[in-house]
Amino acid sequence: MLRRDMRGDEGQQDVMFSYVKLERRVPSEHPLRAIRAMADMALRELDGHFAGLYARGGRPSIAPERLIRAQLLQVLYSVRSERQLIEQLDYNLLFRWFVGLEMDEAVWDVTVFTKNRERLIGGGIAEQLLLKVVEQARSRQLLSEEHFTVDGTLIQAWANRRSFKEKSNPPRRGSGSRGRKLLRDTHESTTDGEARLYKKSGAAASVPCYLGHLLTENRNGLIVGAMVTQASKTAEGEAALVLLDGLKRSQASTVGADKGYQQQQFIEGLRARKVVPHVAEYEPNPTWPNWLTEAERSSPGFAISQSKRKLVEKVFGWAKQDRAVRQVKMRGKQRVDWMFRLVAAAHNLLRMRKLIPVL
Repeated sequence: MLRRDMRGDEGQQDVMFSYVKLERRVPSEHPLRAIRAMADMALRELDGHFAGLYARGGRPSIAPERLIRAQLLQVLYSVRSERQLIEQLDYNLLFRWFVGLEMDEAVWDVTVFTKNRERLIGGGIAEQLLLKVVEQARSRQLLSEEHFTVDGTLIQAWANRRSFKEKSNPPRRGSGSRGRKLLRDTHESTTDGEARLYKKSGAAASVPCYLGHLLTENRNGLIVGAMVTQASKTAEGEAALVLLDGLKRSQASTVGADKGYQQQQFIEGLRARKVVPHVAEYEPNPTWPNWLTEAERSSPGFAISQSKRKLVEKVFGWAKQDRAVRQVKMRGKQRVDWMFRLVAAAHNLLRMRKLIPVL
């Protein structure tokens, strides 16, 4: 009696044609489907911005829409480098579908990819992308229009402490109080001249870094403003006011923040903008004065604003877990700012994908 072998045949042979479209290989419930739909909507609205960045004639370049989608993948999947991203695009069908590459389409050279990215950095496209994503969230009624939280984080620069050398021609007057010269006036990094040695706590060591700033709304923790500055003691308060100025507000608002924002200039800046400061206070101490009035301190929304601070901290936790915000692999404030805003846009798309189905 013949026995039937139930083991499958391992025989391999090349297939000349594939009759399964790339679109069908991505499950209908895959999270990237909703994310790509929202990203495509934002990119269509940026068509005019893209047109202004490219010459009318010459050899066709990488489509900016594809480049942006590829960079979003790099953030969402924590791809460590652009070289590794290009490698993934060569064989990863999911990545190809998201970017818009056909099955047999050639992948770009990593050097060409990087040069084209520089064009988008110079055009401020990451900032525009974040704005368009925020507008989508607003149209879906996902945003609080009156209650916000601000916070900042240290972004370690792609430089080493040993790269800081004395300047050959330092300024005669320093940038400190009464013209006092600070370290940033006398020394700079030979690797990244815009990075500064800084630490956010007394126990930590100073590292070459930038500061990343976020403004989130308190309903769902979506980012409504993001920017990067050079590191300094006053940068967080100054950046927060800039982010608030760029926000569409039609009514009085509140802003929650930690003790690092307990600064007279910042608190008065909020009041001038008709924003109620819900800033955490220090214990009574002549060295660290508090600037809130009794009415602001006893406001019924103060405790709520402080409890909502965890939403922005979750964003930083997500961005620093295994992504570029812990230590950036770009040099120069403009490039770091591009990366930070792109991460903010990617976070919003991921968060909105979870929020929209329940509406």
